[in-house]
Amino acid sequence: MNEPRAIALPTIMGEVPTVVHLSAEYFPYARTGGLAEAAWGLHRFQDRGGLQTMAIVPLYRTARQHLRHLEPVGESFTLRFGTREETFRLWRDLDPASETPTCFIEHDGYFDRAGIYGESGRDYPDNHRRFSAFAAAAVAALPRVSSGPVLLHAHDWHAALAPVYLRTWWAGNPYFDRIPVVMSVHNGGYQGHFGPEVMPELGLPWELYRPEKLEWYGKTNFLKGGLMHVDMATTVSPAHAVELRTPAGGFGLQEVYQWLGERFTGILNGIDLEVWNPRHDTHIAAHYAPSDLAGKAACKADMQRRFGLPVDPSIPVVALAGRMVTQKGLDLVIRNHALFQMSAQFIFLGSGEQKYEDAFAQLRLAMPHRIATESTFSDELEHVLMAGADLFLMPSQYEPCGLTQMRAQHYGTIPVARRVGGLADTIEDGVSGFLFDAFEDRALLGGMWRAMTEHGSASAWHEMQQAAMIRDFGWARVAQKYGELYAQAIAHRAGRRP
Repeated sequence: MNEPRAIALPTIMGEVPTVVHLSAEYFPYARTGGLAEAAWGLHRFQDRGGLQTMAIVPLYRTARQHLRHLEPVGESFTLRFGTREETFRLWRDLDPASETPTCFIEHDGYFDRAGIYGESGRDYPDNHRRFSAFAAAAVAALPRVSSGPVLLHAHDWHAALAPVYLRTWWAGNPYFDRIPVVMSVHNGGYQGHFGPEVMPELGLPWELYRPEKLEWYGKTNFLKGGLMHVDMATTVSPAHAVELRTPAGGFGLQEVYQWLGERFTGILNGIDLEVWNPRHDTHIAAHYAPSDLAGKAACKADMQRRFGLPVDPSIPVVALAGRMVTQKGLDLVIRNHALFQMSAQFIFLGSGEQKYEDAFAQLRLAMPHRIATESTFSDELEHVLMAGADLFLMPSQYEPCGLTQMRAQHYGTIPVARRVGGLADTIEDGVSGFLFDAFEDRALLGGMWRAMTEHGSASAWHEMQQAAMIRDFGWARVAQKYGELYAQAIAHRAGRRP
């Protein structure tokens, strides 16, 4: 189910192209959310499937902590952004333990900082210069990455100007003109909005500041600019691709997604079934499998002890983990008094907006024997939670894909989630989890009551756990679908109908 499968691509000028991923986050070098794992996971299985691949990532201070064997790729190079010149250097990771071929763009003035996007809850004020520089430098470095043809895969708004620079700065150059471009929208709510005054700092002509290019309601929109210059675009679930085409779910770019037509699609992310596997997970108290769930009881007891809750095998434990932000629907939880009247324990793991951290802390003070919180997120605690909990709560306002509901199901922890985006695509209601529709307290309660009722029947609950655990969320399946998307991008760039 998780074995790599051979991936075949059409040729460009008689050669199979090198797939180059551009991402501002990339596991393990830099991550704040699911983007890092998604970009790395896809790249890893493409490489295993026999494709020639490379990732290009900013050389952040956090990345240097993981790097031991860097080799320079050519001399430093300089690019002009309007009246400003910036100097960059490309480095290749030679660590034999690295699972993906990776290069890094060095510019200490932009990337040698404590944070990736900002510090102390505030974005860096020069993020428009930082990520436009990354995008332009990555495009300039492509001939150093591969002497043959390249297919460029840009991830999210931070890399979105790469296709813009490719089609403007290097227009007319045969090597660059034949490069197909694919863009993945991991979270359409984050687009890179800046004032119109940044255009000269980007080194882009004012003629691009118009509605059919980068202008968006009086702002410069990086994501929009990228989408207007790609061959194919995708988001991280089929349901979210539908949502992004609507006024309610398009975050103001629905007309762009509609304009792309068949060149915009949705492909589910995957999870690493080697890392997220209760059969041999080194972080959990006992191992188990769909055919033998006995070990899950030991995992539950271990989790209850770790989080300071009474060890009780009969009481359902409801978990919620991840970034504590508005998007995750936490308002439906913290104000939902009826939810906490249910006979259950609750564990909240993660940090984010202060109002949510404070609200969960107050809930724990009020009910210390039934509610546990931990703001310091770690991979180990997430594994412990996935293995030990009975239910996993995801009442998201929107969820492009989501990874935790896939992990939860693979561990026999049943998700209760809102029917949006990737949650709708990965949870089969009443079979592997429970879905509710309205963004309302009562709707969440309805989903929880259904789950609690099912939990009351041991045989029905075990059947649901087994159904959840055997679902295929592996990257091998996903990598195959991206191979098909790349073939369409190559055809489009060559002037053929995808």
